[in-house]
Parts: sequence; C-alpha cells; structure tokens
Amino acid sequence: MTHILHRQIGSSLPVAASGSGIEIVDSTGKRYLDASGGAAVSCLGHGHPAVTAALHEQLDRLAYAHTGFFTTDVAERLGDRLIEDAPKGLGHVYLVSGGSEAVEASLKMARQYFTERGETARRHVIARRQSYHGNTLGALAAGGNAWRRAPFSPLLIETHHIDPCFAYRFQQPGESDEAYGLRAADLLEEKILELGAGTVMAFVAETVVGATSGAVPPAPGYFKRIREICDRHGVLLILDEVMCGMGRTGTLHACEQEGIAPDLMTIAKGLGGGYEPIGAVLLGKHIYETFAKGSGFFQHGHTYMGHPMACAAGLAVQETIRRDDLLANVKAMGALLQRRLGERFGNHPHVGDIRGRGLLQAVELVEDRSTREPFDPALKLHAKVKKAAMARGLMVYPMGGTIDGQRGDHVLLAPPFIVTAEQIGDIVDRLGRAIDDALAQGG
Repeated sequence: MTHILHRQIGSSLPVAASGSGIEIVDSTGKRYLDASGGAAVSCLGHGHPAVTAALHEQLDRLAYAHTGFFTTDVAERLGDRLIEDAPKGLGHVYLVSGGSEAVEASLKMARQYFTERGETARRHVIARRQSYHGNTLGALAAGGNAWRRAPFSPLLIETHHIDPCFAYRFQQPGESDEAYGLRAADLLEEKILELGAGTVMAFVAETVVGATSGAVPPAPGYFKRIREICDRHGVLLILDEVMCGMGRTGTLHACEQEGIAPDLMTIAKGLGGGYEPIGAVLLGKHIYETFAKGSGFFQHGHTYMGHPMACAAGLAVQETIRRDDLLANVKAMGALLQRRLGERFGNHPHVGDIRGRGLLQAVELVEDRSTREPFDPALKLHAKVKKAAMARGLMVYPMGGTIDGQRGDHVLLAPPFIVTAEQIGDIVDRLGRAIDDALAQGG
C-alpha cells in the first residue's frame, strides 16, 4: 500500500536504493544501466563526487534565502558561467526550478516585452505539432502533444501550431534535405501572415525535438530561415533546449550547430544533472533592457527560484563538464552510439528510422518498414519495450505512436556523458533484446 499518487496508479515500481556512475541499484540489489539519464537529466551519472562535495559545502554554508530579500554568491557565479557560455546576444539569466517553469516564464517574458514596448496586440504564440514544452498550463498550451493536451483543453490559452520539421515523416520523395528544411520553415511565415504579423509575439520550438517525437534533428537551413522570418515580422524566437541543451547534442547549446541565437532560451535537465531541481531562461539583452528601462521588474516569481542548493548543483555540474572536457566524449560516444544502433537495427524489419545528435538518439518502431506504417497505438508497444528493458536491467525512454500516423512508437536514449564504449555496446545489445522481446509479446 502506497500513499503516493504515482504516475501510473496500481503499478509496482522497484525502489531505487543507490546509484553510481551510469547505474542505479534497486532495493533487491538489481542493477540497471541508466541509458536514458532518467529523462535526459543525469548527464554526469549518479553520485558524482565533485557535485556531492559542492552540495555538502553549500548546505553547511546556506540552504535557502528568498530572492525577494537576497542574492547569493553561488547564484551569481552560476549566472556568470551561463552567460559566458551563452549564444551571442543572450545577456541575463532567470533561474527557476525546472523546464516547465522555464517555458512558462519565457512566455510571460515575451508578453511583457511587447506590452512594455506598447505593442499590446501581440499575443499569439505559434509552436509545432508533435512538440512538448512542459506540463504547466501555459507550457502545455504551447506544446503540440495532442494526447497530453486533450483533457485540459478548456483550460489552455489559444495557441497555434504548424507541422514539425520531421524529415522521416514529412519530406517528399526526391526533395533534398535543404529544400525540405526551407519548405518546413516557410510554414511559420504562412501562419504569421494568416494571424496578422502585428499580433504574433513568439514562435516556440525545440532545437532538437525531445521525447515526444524522439530525437528529431532539424533539416539543414531550417532554423536559419526561421530566424529570418522571426526577424522580418518582429516575432520573438523561443528555443526550448530543456532536453536537448546543456551538452546533450555535443555542443553546450544545440542551436550552436544551427548558427543562430534565440531571443529567449529555456534550459533545465542537464543544467543540474538531477542533483537538484533547477532550470533557467536565458534572455536577450534587448528584452532585459526593455524591462530595465520600463517597469523595472519582471512580473513573475516562484518561492524556490535561485535556490542556493540548486545553484550549487548547477554550477558544479557545468564546471565538471568543462573541466573534464565531457563534450568531447559526448561527440565521440554519440557517434559510436549511432553507429552501433545502425549495425543492430539498420536492417530490422520493424525499425523505420534511427536518428538524433550526440548522446540524444532514438529508434522509431513501425509495423511496416517499407510504408512506414506505425503500430496500432492500442498495442502500447512502447510500454512493452520499457517493461522488457527493465527486466533486462536497462532504463530507456519509450513513447507511444500517434493515432494520425505521423509518428510511430519510439525509444529514446540519452546516457550520461561519462558513458564508455563498452557500456554503449551493452546498452545497444540489451535494447535489441528488449525490442525483440516486446515484439514477440504481440507488438
């Protein structure tokens, strides 16, 4: 009997007892390879000594101070580090407790920015179908995950969605990657003009789409065209890098690989590596200056924003990534992971696509490889894969397909940055066996 409302009522979850490196150990002593970093969170694995030492030191000094009364040295140092490494034009940091809070804050920043400039008609948010931006009401409204949105639709603000940049599902036969990327981006301009350019405040997108569609990278030229369109119509570009950012794709920020910078960027997950709940919005200098020269404040706030313990974790994680040159390992092990996935699943009759960047990779499962027809969502193949993987001591992040056939069941991998070549091989081997087990159960 549990008094916790778990995600799945009636499920029997193992009890996590300890963790070290890439492994979590349950209360029976069974060991699990954490091949998804939880939900792409545990970028340094579990029990990293540098982070735990920093947390002990901060706890001995100060656990909590409300940001309405104080700033702290550790928060200021984290802010300095984040801006030192930020894309050009981002000059300030707003600290929160997680990804949904970060997206929620970014939407309110966008609206306040325009109201302080006298452009009060700008209220529309455009995002993409098959996206995910969080579970708070504003973030859920921006997201394009129909299943998550449906029960709460009467509570959500009006938002607008265009097709994602998803080559496997939307690229036309004979269309080059570059031509497809530009065509997908031009859908944004069509929607802006439909709504009225002076009424649109922001376009929100994951630079590399995370769990909802499964590690979908943008086509070449897509985000450069998106940036041009936003600039042409005075629309703010909000990049959601909660899952794909902070080194996960091989560069600290995924947008570095696109050659652009957003007006607002949300980060979390790998920012604190799971050691403390922390997220942030990185905001452009023009947005900060508008607030500073106008009302002088941002009309928002949370009790635990800028929490000293969370900031200590974030700073220690980011210093460790830099000191140990872990982004080099993300690139090397990411390339190995993609190659090993190709070797294991490249000719698998039920794997339609293998995609991703760095240590954010996914395989998409389909009933028919030649037609790309997904499995019937009622089969819940993704749940069977998760169960089979856990039985084999492997943690992966599967998601279900869609009823409209625009995405099949897929399995997301996001192992810690400290993963070794031997562990990559073990992950792919166990995943292959788990997928085959799930298919044998009636997938």
